[in-house]
Amino acid sequence: MSSIFTKIINGEIPCYKIAEDDNYFAFLDINPNAKGHTLCIPKFEIDKIFDMDEAHYLGLMHFSRKVAKALEKTVPCNRIAISVIGLEVPHAHVHLIPLNSMEDIRFQKKVQLSKEEFENLAQEIRANL
Repeated sequence: MSSIFTKIINGEIPCYKIAEDDNYFAFLDINPNAKGHTLCIPKFEIDKIFDMDEAHYLGLMHFSRKVAKALEKTVPCNRIAISVIGLEVPHAHVHLIPLNSMEDIRFQKKVQLSKEEFENLAQEIRANL
């Protein structure tokens, strides 16, 4: 059975897409810790990031860096945090989270955005890629 992330990649579930290439996909987290919280994922299903072969792992990190740089240009913050955690979805993923305080990365504080705010934010980040 396909993971929810594979369904997002395949367009079966809508998302606020930021970027994609042949191997990777980035979209806004719909339950964000901070405005701009983005997920970067490989387009192939693999549960654990360190089970990826080295070329794909490095490719995901390169892709995530590109997205993080665009995110930093878009969302005012002190820095962009990177976190690789999560047991909810068995599909490797990188969290990029704009940080203004350590509370922004704790996965307990959540930010509410409207559909329009998500759409506008995704468009602004894409423009900065």
